[in-house]
Amino acid sequence: MGVAAKPVSLISVVIPVKNGGERIRRCLEAIRAQVIADEVEIIAVDSGSTDGTQTLVRSFGGLVEEIEARDFNHGETRNLGARLAQGEIVVFTVDDALPVGTDWLEQLVAPLRKKGELAGTYARQVAYDDAPAHQHFYIDYRYGAEPRLQRASGPQDLTVSNVLFSNVSSAVKRSLLLEFPFASDIVIAEDLEWSARVLLAGHAIAYVPDSVVRHSHAYTLLDAVKRYFDQGAAAERSYMSGEASPGRVRREGLTLVRQELAWLWQNERSAIPYALAHEIARFVGFQLGVHHQHVPRALRPRLSRTPVYWR
Repeated sequence: MGVAAKPVSLISVVIPVKNGGERIRRCLEAIRAQVIADEVEIIAVDSGSTDGTQTLVRSFGGLVEEIEARDFNHGETRNLGARLAQGEIVVFTVDDALPVGTDWLEQLVAPLRKKGELAGTYARQVAYDDAPAHQHFYIDYRYGAEPRLQRASGPQDLTVSNVLFSNVSSAVKRSLLLEFPFASDIVIAEDLEWSARVLLAGHAIAYVPDSVVRHSHAYTLLDAVKRYFDQGAAAERSYMSGEASPGRVRREGLTLVRQELAWLWQNERSAIPYALAHEIARFVGFQLGVHHQHVPRALRPRLSRTPVYWR
């Protein structure tokens, strides 16, 4: 760990992981390369790795808390990590995210050191070079270069962009997280649900684009259906919690698709057919998730990327 000055506090970095392999090695190396005045502890909550991930994390000086694979839950697993944390600020990341530069951590936590209404911060994400073209556009669309402060005066302000918050790379005041833990009764998007809840409670969230991680997925069409089935099932707890939200979400989605196609037309026209197929798969999955109560129970695990939740 690079050291800029005498340590001023402790920061806890929590990473849920299963079979992290080379991905988590790169992530841990990048964390240890950070230049920051604070001490940093690493906590991995491992849900059944069989590839030596536990030993690897310990070799970096990290604490490993092992749970059964059937007990993994996006919200509660992170709550467990936060309860184990000793730091005043808890940073969440994932094994396939790669911090960029040596100031990722300092930039991410700096706003939380100030007194005020700020509950959490989240970093900019940039796609890996080998990500599909539509992923490059989507990630840049969601996580641009401009900082922003997110607040909500009521459910009408809970738009997709305003509740955006990502545990791919985020930082939260531990005391506030213990008061407002992540939801453990939703399949995914625990970060968006938490964001909506703390915003309505009068807190603010800051997007910090100077803190950057590389992160992206090359989803197959089936993966996209499953990912957005889960997302749709959880949406009513975040950006679809207002009365007019379903129509607003559709309008925002159409705007995204139009801008994506325009960008692809200018930059990579050959990627348009697959991008369209991906958007259709995403839409189908999302709609099935929104209406999951009408999907047969036996089918729900097969439509999900987190089947243990539905079982």
